[in-house]
Amino acid sequence: MTFPPSAPALSDVRRVLAVFAHPDDVDFGSAGTVASWIEAGIEVTYLIATRGDAGGFDDTPRDQMPLLREKEQRAAAAAVGVEHVEFLDGYADGTVTPSLALRRDITAAIRRWRPDRVLTSSPLRRWERIAGPSHPDHLAVGEATTCAIYPDARNPFAHPELLREGLEPWVVREIWYSGGPDPDHIVDVTEAYPRKLAALREHVSQTAHLDLDGVLRTRMAATAEAGGLPPGRLAEAYTVLSTS
Repeated sequence: MTFPPSAPALSDVRRVLAVFAHPDDVDFGSAGTVASWIEAGIEVTYLIATRGDAGGFDDTPRDQMPLLREKEQRAAAAAVGVEHVEFLDGYADGTVTPSLALRRDITAAIRRWRPDRVLTSSPLRRWERIAGPSHPDHLAVGEATTCAIYPDARNPFAHPELLREGLEPWVVREIWYSGGPDPDHIVDVTEAYPRKLAALREHVSQTAHLDLDGVLRTRMAATAEAGGLPPGRLAEAYTVLSTS
């Protein structure tokens, strides 16, 4: 199973909501793209389902990890110019499922922020790269976000309590999936790369043990080459779908 070819990306986007499972997910996959959107005047908001309590590579006490990773994500967002970062409550790292409760919480955020575009993780597994993009939490958040986009956010009869909270239906016009199989929408982020690197360096608990610049350049150069960009360019890749 794979995605259809990407639709042409919308040219009149004003607001984007990025929905991901863990702190650092959006930065590994999309910080360069987000930085370019911010530079173009697009408002970007982050919605993170967990506080990454199962992450880390040292002896940081487990009860401190969620606080640390939330702080890291807020600093990483600031590095690319994102001002609004929300975290959901009640979802534990490593146990996320595409539940009705998660759909409701994402629907509430969509109705509150009213984005033209939603950026999220792929709900389809990438079999040739099982580690990373195919984490079960990523797949679950991608699936729940897709269901929140359609039908939940636009349907006034879905989650009726949201209407009582003043959250009116909203139609998201476009989805960008990150980390899925065979992405074919290539974004040249060479100029934004220093901001992506700065963002990921804020995730000290997750990246301090890595040759971060080397890993990123190798991966992003391969993405650029596969997308037909000239040598020396760096890229991020997506599948873009219209919701109409």
